[in-house]
Amino acid sequence: MGVSKQQAEENRKAIIAASEKLFREHGIDGVGLSALMKAAGFTQGGFYNHFESKEALAAEVVASAMDKANRDLKDAIAAPVKRGGNRLKRQVDFYLSGTHCGDIEQGCAVAGLTADVRRLGNQAQSNFASGLETMFDTLTALIAEQRGEDADEESARRDAMAFYSEMVGALILSRAVGGADPKLGEEILQASRQSLLQNFALEGGQGKR
Repeated sequence: MGVSKQQAEENRKAIIAASEKLFREHGIDGVGLSALMKAAGFTQGGFYNHFESKEALAAEVVASAMDKANRDLKDAIAAPVKRGGNRLKRQVDFYLSGTHCGDIEQGCAVAGLTADVRRLGNQAQSNFASGLETMFDTLTALIAEQRGEDADEESARRDAMAFYSEMVGALILSRAVGGADPKLGEEILQASRQSLLQNFALEGGQGKR
């Protein structure tokens, strides 16, 4: 008896979810098809029933991860803040926390996949770029909203890109050294956090820019 269309789709999603976790932890080149399928609960022989190649799987993993990252970002921004609070400050506090830094499997998809995306095919890179553009749009709108009616959209977009890029870069560097030198890893997070709060997300204000 064959697998139903619904079950096949659920199996496909399970493979994508398991692959994302392994790709984040070991890198895309560091995980074989056997390990991917075993983690998803299937045999390696069933892989090509769902994907043409590992590259095709990677493209879908990137798309799925970026979609989730954007949903999470929008949900986090939409959550109520205390009176006098600052949504960008709250995002910095979360993103550059030790807890988030240690959560490689479930944390930021951009930080988890950036190193591998440049080595993937055009579709994976396009999916990544599209997801990143959505993140920039979300943060641009938030920065413009904080600055009020006189906000310049071009300036807000430029600052949104700088804001997010600094957060991601700090997280990647902290993770890279954290195992060998935890103190340096924490210093990187704290230095970037202080810089971001001064420039973009001061409590109750707009930052220096």
